[in-house]
Parts: sequence; C-alpha cells; structure tokens
Amino acid sequence: QVQLVESGGGLVQPGGSLRLSCAASGSILSIDVMGWYRQTPGKQRELVADISSGGSTNYADAVKGRFTISRDNAQNTIDLQMNTLKPEDTAVYYCSARRILVRPGRLYDEVWGQGTVVTVSS
Repeated sequence: QVQLVESGGGLVQPGGSLRLSCAASGSILSIDVMGWYRQTPGKQRELVADISSGGSTNYADAVKGRFTISRDNAQNTIDLQMNTLKPEDTAVYYCSARRILVRPGRLYDEVWGQGTVVTVSS
C-alpha cells in the first residue's frame, strides 16, 4: 500500500512564504509523476505544479514565478516552495503521485494525500 503524507500548511500573511512537503511511503520502486493540487469550496481540484521523475515541471499560470516544485527521487518526496503568497492561494493543497510501481510488481495509477490547509490572510 502506498501512502502520501503532506506537511507544512498553515496561516501566512499576504506576501509571505510557506513550504509544503510530501513524502510517499510503501515498498516503492518508482513514481512517474508527483505533484500538488489545490481545491477551494465549490470549485474543482486544480493542478498547482507537478514534476516528473526526470525533473520536468509544469506550473499553473497563477503560480508561475512564485512557486517552485522540487523532488528527491531517492526519498520519494516533493516540496513546494510558495513565495509572494496571495489571498487567492488559500486552499486545501493535496499531494498526488501517479504511476507508482511497488514491490513485487504492482502498479498504482494514482494516489492522493489527505491534504493540508494553506490560509493567506492578514
């Protein structure tokens, strides 16, 4: 079984910074893509940023230049450095992992974390 555990959410003032972390656990051999999504009440979950095992990244237009995603393949972790935060960044942030290969050869299509709350407010 694969689990994702997020940490690092909280309350921050506009213009401030937060760093989110996500760790995948289980008998993991490889993970293709890991990423961060966010969701606010009444809206669909949306991609914030993702990163492949090779280091290719995608960012939502709303966060380009402010957020940076990074990954440690050996530790099966990703981080999201969020700078110059805005009130509209307030959301529940979810970690995602896609195409996870675990021992002894099972492939999981997608796994989600429980979410961590980020609130940007003065």
